[in-house]
Amino acid sequence: MSDKNTLDVINKIFVSVFDNQNKYSLDEILEKFAFDVKLPNEVRDSTTNEITWASSINSSRFITLDNMEKKDAADGWMLPKQEIKSLQDVIDIWNTVNLTTTERCYDSINVAKSDTIYGCENVYRSTDCNDSKNIVFCDSCGACEFVLASQRSGNCNFCIRTDDSKDCSNSYNVICSSKIINSLFIQDCFDLYECMFCSHIASAKFCIANMQFEQEEYYEIKKAIISWILSS
Repeated sequence: MSDKNTLDVINKIFVSVFDNQNKYSLDEILEKFAFDVKLPNEVRDSTTNEITWASSINSSRFITLDNMEKKDAADGWMLPKQEIKSLQDVIDIWNTVNLTTTERCYDSINVAKSDTIYGCENVYRSTDCNDSKNIVFCDSCGACEFVLASQRSGNCNFCIRTDDSKDCSNSYNVICSSKIINSLFIQDCFDLYECMFCSHIASAKFCIANMQFEQEEYYEIKKAIISWILSS
């Protein structure tokens, strides 16, 4: 996915969550919203020196999935038998073939700067995601669509910073919660609609900091909160 396409996806998420156009660059989005998300890191393919992206950087030698498969088809990975006189000999020989595979994307299309992606479409710098579309800076998300800077969440749509949550939509900064809609800053809650700064409550709407508000005054405060989020 190109940078332009990625920014288009982010803009759609912003409009849905904040009712505002995105004004940030990709680097600014990463710093402001995805600063604590585990993401693939830039490394070099040891066989071509090209830039690639890996979820794990414990290894010192890498190879892209595409280059690994090309070598397998052309020459295979078996080696001629060699004399072994010590354990170090075994390790040295192993190191010639022991390259960590990067950019592992399976049954997916339009994926960029990502690793371990399964059955996804339109993915940018994410890892360990499956059955999702239009996701950016995400880790371990499944069955999600139009999701940004989220972790370990499922069946979420048009969300930003949704962590350990499921069945959420049009929301920002949701933690360990379910069935959250049009809400901001929610933790350990269930079945909320249009709530902000709430924790440990269920089946509520138009609440702020666990207090009930009238609909009109709630929306007035929400506008100020969104302005603060986008300007801070």
